[in-house]
Amino acid sequence: MILSIESSCDDSSIAITQIKTKKLLFHKKISQDLQHSKFGGVVPELAARLHTQALPKILQEVTEYFPYIKAIAVTTKPGLSVTLIEGIMMAKALSITLNVPIIEVNHLIGHIYSLFIQKDTLFPQCVLLVSGGHTQIIQANGYDQFEKIASTMDDSFGESFDKVAKMLNLGYPGGPIVEQYAQKGDENRFNFTTPLLNSPKIAFSYSGLKNQVRLQIAKIQNLSNQDKYDICASFQKVATAHLLHKLKKVFQKKDIKDFAIVGGASANLYLRDKIQTLCDEFDIKLHLAPLEYCSDNAAMIGRYGIEAYINTKKTAP
Repeated sequence: MILSIESSCDDSSIAITQIKTKKLLFHKKISQDLQHSKFGGVVPELAARLHTQALPKILQEVTEYFPYIKAIAVTTKPGLSVTLIEGIMMAKALSITLNVPIIEVNHLIGHIYSLFIQKDTLFPQCVLLVSGGHTQIIQANGYDQFEKIASTMDDSFGESFDKVAKMLNLGYPGGPIVEQYAQKGDENRFNFTTPLLNSPKIAFSYSGLKNQVRLQIAKIQNLSNQDKYDICASFQKVATAHLLHKLKKVFQKKDIKDFAIVGGASANLYLRDKIQTLCDEFDIKLHLAPLEYCSDNAAMIGRYGIEAYINTKKTAP
């Protein structure tokens, strides 16, 4: 079995995955949303302290699996350095205690492997990664064969949702709240412009759209709930249209049969619906991770850990 640890931001998570069957035997995540909500975002030092409490607590629940552990998979980058170190130090301690190797996992690649939890891998496929820190299009051709096709030049898709929520004083985490508000709003009320609409670049940019929202909020001043609903709906429409516009360019240039959306922001149902429509237009099969594995979790880290263990024939240090 693989024991996997995720602590790249504000979710403490540990999983146990069986190597041969890929079956997820144990998975638990402790979220810190409540503790960070009063600050309107993640406070790194607070997140690190909470990891020191949560990770050992979860680990106590999996001691029965220790005799069967063949490797420890742990997120090592990217993420908050003060929170990553908590998972890494636990992995090092377990590696020494159990005499098993450590498998270092790139968090972004882990998100791609969220598609394969309790499943076989499917390559090649083109992947859109949308999260609080990243917006990328990645061509995934096989184990550890990843080519970045496009990325954001400034803010990410998920980050822009969080910042709009903060501007409207909606709370944290902002993405799900903006999506909920948008369901009650008129997406055509505010005519926000789509970023990079006339640019041939296959890249993303959300700073300008975020600024459009800020100016609109300042213009109205005393916002009613309906104003907030309409701003969220109009923003979500254009933020998604920007992704669709650039994805369409990629679909027109590349022969793509399988396409996937991963990352925390891929849980947005409006985005899923719009991309499904685009994929149908190009006769592309859309793959989605289950909603419970879209955000940061150790199950995806463990799933990658299986492939790394098999492909690199890891041995104990």
